[in-house]
Amino acid sequence: MSLTEHAEFAKVILEKEGVQRLLEALRGKKYDLYGPTVRDDAVVYDTIASVDDLPVGLMDRQSPGKYGLARSRNKTLFAYVVGPQSWKRFFYPSRRKVLNAKRDGRKIEITDVAENPPRQALIGVRACELHALRTMDKILTQGPYIDEDYKHRRENAFIVAVNCTRAGGNCFCDSMKTGPKAESGFDLALTEIADADRHYFVVEAGSKAGNDIIADIPHSKASGGDLAVADHAIKNAATRMGRTLDTKGLPEVLARNFDNPRWEETAGRCLTCGNCTLVCPTCFCMTVEDTTDLAGSEAERWRRWDVCFTVDFSYIHGGSVRASAKSRYRQWMMHKLAYWPGQFGTFGCVGCGRCITWCPVGIDITEEAGEIQKSE
Repeated sequence: MSLTEHAEFAKVILEKEGVQRLLEALRGKKYDLYGPTVRDDAVVYDTIASVDDLPVGLMDRQSPGKYGLARSRNKTLFAYVVGPQSWKRFFYPSRRKVLNAKRDGRKIEITDVAENPPRQALIGVRACELHALRTMDKILTQGPYIDEDYKHRRENAFIVAVNCTRAGGNCFCDSMKTGPKAESGFDLALTEIADADRHYFVVEAGSKAGNDIIADIPHSKASGGDLAVADHAIKNAATRMGRTLDTKGLPEVLARNFDNPRWEETAGRCLTCGNCTLVCPTCFCMTVEDTTDLAGSEAERWRRWDVCFTVDFSYIHGGSVRASAKSRYRQWMMHKLAYWPGQFGTFGCVGCGRCITWCPVGIDITEEAGEIQKSE
């Protein structure tokens, strides 16, 4: 994705039928299409071929430890908020081979595994998820050690964002200043407007590539009134967040409360299952696995996602650094809300609410932070 800072980007109207034309135009540019679709009673991100593959007329219901789908009033395409998956996996796969090793007599030849990055068009990326990707960019492409595979995948992606006009039960992106409107990092951003009279999309281009795609499909120019309707719908979502989090001075509050008894109380409920990290769009912890054949002549090295809630994750010679559930939960939450601002200049949480929804016992990060704040 190539953004041009000073270009005149288009703001147009697409009728509902225009979304199918958009998908066809992207396929014509040799992009593989990925977007929201329904599988196992949840909205997941997977291969799509047409608008019919989208969660048409469905919305999600989320609360701590609970998720379900229900019918929306209109045949909307993007009434859902977020599901159990994040877009991270398209750039930072959960499992990837990184090298091969082969023995020939007394010699060992090691070769890196370099893949040709796919051209991926991601349809339906939310504002909080865009912010998560920018955070991942900072960590994996802007530091002293660059993840070349991640970098190449990002450079070959086309991002179609969708602004939220409905907040989920566990959302708090407004508190984190990460949504509900996509401000940057997209090629196109769609705002879906569905009322009794009309179903259409207000579309804003964010790159030259986005402008070029718009030029290839039927559209009309967005009026000031169209833009005002879209803006009102987004602002309405911002006022209806299911959760809030006061971030003012939060890293300092948590640092002062390293031994707060609330950590022990929460650990009494935590199963240390790692669901919160696996669904998080910014977690990047991984481990390395080496495998070899029985003859000892060939070996492979794989990188896979890992979670900081396992005892083994912090194991060093002699034992685990964080042997208790209390220490592991505290490390996870402190990393998200206290350590990241100093490390990366941003919180490690984007307010998507996934960790609340997919926690089997419904632990709520906003509630836990709030209780510690109230204890002072």
